[in-house]
Amino acid sequence: MSRPPETLAAVLEDQAQALGDRTFLFFEDREISFAELNRRTNRAANGLAALGVKPGVGVAIMLPNTPEWLFVYFATQKLGAYAVPVNVALVGESLRHVIDHSDSSVLVCHPDHREAIEAISLDKLENVVVDTSEAPEDWAAPAGWLTLAQVMEASEEDPDVGVPGEAMSMLLYTSGTTGAPKGVVNRYQSSNLEGIRLLGAMLQPDDVLYTCLPLFHANALLLSTVRALVLGYPLALSRRFSASRFWDEIRRYGVTTFNSLGAMIPILMKQPERENDADNKVRLVFSAACPASVWAGFEQRFGLHLIEAYAAVDGAGFAVVNPGNAPVGSFGKPSTPVRIVDDDGREVSVGEPGELLFRVDDAKRRKVEYYKNEGASSAKIRDGWLHTGDLVTADAEGNLYFVDRKTDSLRRRGENISSWEVEREINAHPDVLESAVVGVPSELGEDDVMAVVVLKEGRTLTPPDLIDHCQERMARFMVPRYVEFRDTLPKTETHRVKKSLLKSTGVGPETYDRGARPS
Repeated sequence: MSRPPETLAAVLEDQAQALGDRTFLFFEDREISFAELNRRTNRAANGLAALGVKPGVGVAIMLPNTPEWLFVYFATQKLGAYAVPVNVALVGESLRHVIDHSDSSVLVCHPDHREAIEAISLDKLENVVVDTSEAPEDWAAPAGWLTLAQVMEASEEDPDVGVPGEAMSMLLYTSGTTGAPKGVVNRYQSSNLEGIRLLGAMLQPDDVLYTCLPLFHANALLLSTVRALVLGYPLALSRRFSASRFWDEIRRYGVTTFNSLGAMIPILMKQPERENDADNKVRLVFSAACPASVWAGFEQRFGLHLIEAYAAVDGAGFAVVNPGNAPVGSFGKPSTPVRIVDDDGREVSVGEPGELLFRVDDAKRRKVEYYKNEGASSAKIRDGWLHTGDLVTADAEGNLYFVDRKTDSLRRRGENISSWEVEREINAHPDVLESAVVGVPSELGEDDVMAVVVLKEGRTLTPPDLIDHCQERMARFMVPRYVEFRDTLPKTETHRVKKSLLKSTGVGPETYDRGARPS
């Protein structure tokens, strides 16, 4: 074969031959083998090639979690093109920015996104391909659009395209909390499949992986799906996270391990207890930012072991893991040199929050590249240190504890406040399902603390009672001045609260203010 050996395309061919009819993917009532995945991928690849997709051409994928998402993604890797996973919740300028900024030539979408796509100008697109496999029978594609079924009426032979190692393999866009989303460049020569293989050390031969996170997110795509493919394990794919259906799906597919984002575990713990909570095969849960207050309870209630880890899409491959040799609440002790610094670059004392920096040991391998944004790329690594943008603390032994995203921290009367810490204490209230804390402008300058709270179904709680709860559990300057109860929190598809929206909305007529002046 003419492609480099360490590519997903080569891995898929090898696994199709080695594992054949063994199941790779469980999706609802569908089971797809390694061999079938390869055949479907080749058909998608050859069909896309007929549309001009080749090395250097971008294919935007705006599909929900389905096998078809994977056929298209792996097809781009077969062709040496680059994939652009698109958040399915995007509309308007946000959607236009990602598709246009990425220079995508082809967009593969779902019928549900027709209106959003037709409402924006996408002059760079040459083809729109719609997956109509789940569309109503009377649904018709707009003039000029192709269907994915048409595209996949192509050969099942491997296209065997030569892939330049320096070519882009994928653009993963950040959530854009402090401006327009930035496209993180992934290249074929730095696909880090070796790192994926290292993740197999904790797996056992009969393991079944699971993800309910969106495939446009690196957690679901790389840490779950690609890991399953590379290591030869079956993967159960869910359409989305549902706390009420979660454990039923886990049992249905015999899942033994899954990845979790921080918000998932507290929400699962808030569900009514059942006698069969521990009746599952799960051994390991890989988590990010699980609150220490629910850690042990989660393990005991569901009969599993939690492994806390830290990494980032634009983290240059740095990772820290706590497999159980660090205190509960810590994501572990780094194996590479780090610094924890304040806004002036001075190292903070033990227990004080500061931004986490990793020393860059290999400038070429650790390079972070944002597409068409040289300024952001240069700012990410400065003076030999990668700036994560995350606030952490360290204990005397060097174990690290997540505090907050630096952009989510507040400053009130000269005191820095972690929104994550305030949320943790609010969420500990038995009537609270979840919360989001943001800074809103104060008449005294800096910020006032506002908490937007969702209660458990059927529960009632007054703002003064919640304030009393906070005053008992946190420093006086951290106690929210404003409290607003809502039915839901606005979230991204990766379950991250849209805090920029809450900030822009700010204090409204339904917001409780505990005093004309902050106390």
